[in-house]
Amino acid sequence: MPRTLEICCASYTSALAAQSGGADRIELCMGLELDGLTPSAGMLIKTRQALNIPIFVLIRPRAGNFCYSEHEIEVMLEDISQAKIMGADGIVCGALQTDGQLHYEHTARLVAASAPLPFTFHRAFDVCTAPLEAIDQLAALGVNRILTSGGAPSAPAGAEALRQYIDYAGNRLRIMAGGGIRPDNLGLLLQTAPLQELHSSAKPPGGIETSAEVVGQLRLLV
Repeated sequence: MPRTLEICCASYTSALAAQSGGADRIELCMGLELDGLTPSAGMLIKTRQALNIPIFVLIRPRAGNFCYSEHEIEVMLEDISQAKIMGADGIVCGALQTDGQLHYEHTARLVAASAPLPFTFHRAFDVCTAPLEAIDQLAALGVNRILTSGGAPSAPAGAEALRQYIDYAGNRLRIMAGGGIRPDNLGLLLQTAPLQELHSSAKPPGGIETSAEVVGQLRLLV
């Protein structure tokens, strides 16, 4: 089965470059310097008009931790509703408890609001204190994939954990590697972990926007 290449895009320009370079889909967000926030309505609408590949939308109302108040959850539920109206093809989101475990009830509400769109649990998973238990819980909720670096600073550094997660998850959900993936380290990562989905911002060294050239280099390796 061909691997899926998802490109994280924090601007309209990056989204165009991702499609031009051969991405299978994008994750649309804003504020990558804050690890990604919910994109604006204008960005999503314009990007949807321009792209013919799927757009998964990050729903994250603020920087910092992934422990949300009831008011924040209500904002996220409304953001999911609006993203669906504006043409999102998938939702990227998640919530944790203050002790670092998955917040099952909050995540269940977010997943239900996203239906029938596919749901990706984002890299909050990498600070989850019970990752294997979280895989069980997320699979039970019908989550489609988990975006993770294997709990390490980068996916290549977390390759062994990624392989463990893939084995543990089986066919229940997909494990998508993300974090520090570049053309010069992707080959070694794939030798260690049998990944079917990969996530990268595909920025050139020192760059702030996705590069169609870098996307193309990743596409050749995937």
